[in-house]
Amino acid sequence: MAETVLQVNFKFSVRRSEYEELAASLAEAFSEVPGLVWKVWILNATESEAGGIYYFESEEALRLFLASQLAADVQAHPAVSEFSAKTFEVMDAATAVTRGPVEVAVAT
Repeated sequence: MAETVLQVNFKFSVRRSEYEELAASLAEAFSEVPGLVWKVWILNATESEAGGIYYFESEEALRLFLASQLAADVQAHPAVSEFSAKTFEVMDAATAVTRGPVEVAVAT
């Protein structure tokens, strides 16, 4: 399994409470994304910036998510701008030492 992390950041143009309501309304849809193990929702209200850290079971699952209607809808939302998405591989050995919340393959 090639675990992959997606980092998404964007600016939002609504009040914090409106953004939090929007996020809550989307949480269930994100929980049903195939291959998504977990998502951490991130917020910097002072800078009107938000996003997420996503842990996918594979690069293929991540690519399918990025091509999905859910991802398109989020990017097209009128309250969102300056959207960026970056993908990363998980560094298993170092992550295991620092107790990262991922399943780490341990060589035997």
